[in-house]
Amino acid sequence: MSRAFVKEDAQGPDEDPPEKPVSDQPNYVTPRGLKTLQYAEEMLLAELKGFEGAQADEARKRKKRELERDLRYVRARLESAIPVDPANQPKDQVRFGATVHLRRADGTEKRVRIVGEDESEEGGETLSWAAPFAQVLFGLKAGQTLDWETEAGAEKWTVVSIAY
Repeated sequence: MSRAFVKEDAQGPDEDPPEKPVSDQPNYVTPRGLKTLQYAEEMLLAELKGFEGAQADEARKRKKRELERDLRYVRARLESAIPVDPANQPKDQVRFGATVHLRRADGTEKRVRIVGEDESEEGGETLSWAAPFAQVLFGLKAGQTLDWETEAGAEKWTVVSIAY
């Protein structure tokens, strides 16, 4: 078969999976985020124990390499972690670790919790501190407003409350 018909980026049986990209942003973590990373490390180590010794099965070899890759990622995130205790943040301002209750001009309400990159969920209530919306929120106090440009147009949001 010609090489022209072989998928170039397909992982062969003896190839390592691609590394997970590690953010170049500071790795701020909440106490919960740090515990989550530590738990992930424990779980990966426990799962890897089942792969000790020589493995003849290619699928098991590949799975072991993926687990090792994931462990390298988690350990890199643990080594670079900068724990931030939300209890030490100014209570009247939006900062890392805050849960912010917002109200849009049309009455729509939303809560976001500003967390580390590894804790954030796409479309969820947790928002990475590095996200543009979180950056705009930093420093605001209850009652202050912000204008946010979206594809649908400008939105005006008011900070209703801040909790840690």
